[in-house]
Amino acid sequence: MNVRENCKKPFGITPASMTLWGPDEEYNAKAEEKYLTWLIDNGATSISICGSTGENKAMNMDEQKKIIEHISGFLGGQVPLIIGTGFYNTINTIRMSKFADEHGADGVMVILPYYFSPHKKAVLRHYRDLRKEVSCRIMIYNNPWFAGYELEVPEVQELVEDGTIQDIKAAHGDPNRVHELKFHMGDKINVMYGHDYCAAEGLLAGADGWLSGFPAILPKQCRAIWDAAQAKDVDATFAAQNNIQPYIDYFFHDKKNGVPHWLEICHYTLIAQGIDGGLPRRPLGDLADEDKKKIEKLLADMD
Repeated sequence: MNVRENCKKPFGITPASMTLWGPDEEYNAKAEEKYLTWLIDNGATSISICGSTGENKAMNMDEQKKIIEHISGFLGGQVPLIIGTGFYNTINTIRMSKFADEHGADGVMVILPYYFSPHKKAVLRHYRDLRKEVSCRIMIYNNPWFAGYELEVPEVQELVEDGTIQDIKAAHGDPNRVHELKFHMGDKINVMYGHDYCAAEGLLAGADGWLSGFPAILPKQCRAIWDAAQAKDVDATFAAQNNIQPYIDYFFHDKKNGVPHWLEICHYTLIAQGIDGGLPRRPLGDLADEDKKKIEKLLADMD
């Protein structure tokens, strides 16, 4: 199936938006609307929902459909909307992707089939079978950390050349992934840098945008990195990156036995900025007071 002409290409600062829950762990629609408005007001140029930072694996299919329908209706096409719809199996990936396609998605973001680690021939077929069923853009979520493997450049190029996929989230973190994809495919593929710690390098390497968790909690600071990279001002790009480096250091390195979890940090980072971020769904939970104070200071120290 061909891609509809009215599907907008994601670009720029694209938050992997969080799903906000109430005290009862049910979807908090009112808080979500205020949060999405805050993201756009602070520099988001596209929006992604129901991805990893959106806790898609903590919701069932009915809940996910409810969230998709609500957010798509609320945004009303203001910005490109990318919706995470990937499951291990192709049939449920198709079902969720068709629902997203029918409810305003400009594109679906589909993680590589995970858990059973299928062979690459089956993985390529997974995306080709999906292309037959949806008319929106398809983005490969190339995340070896969650899937256990990744598609190499020739495999991605095969899917680009036959019209199966239009976008990729390069989530490894290595900016060279961006460089290779753009070198071999240029504008034939829309590359979103998909990690949090080397955004400056990924954007300067030619990424068409930044789709990850940090844009979902620090949109203004992330937009500064994007704007400087777009202006090809290398010094300003790294200055903007250095502005958030202490937060990066805390987020990735200041932990004992994996505590606190990155989702717990993300939720409290919103709360510390006045957003009703709530808590992640259990088994995760709240931060210790020590970590809350660290986040508050890191945010206060940012430009």
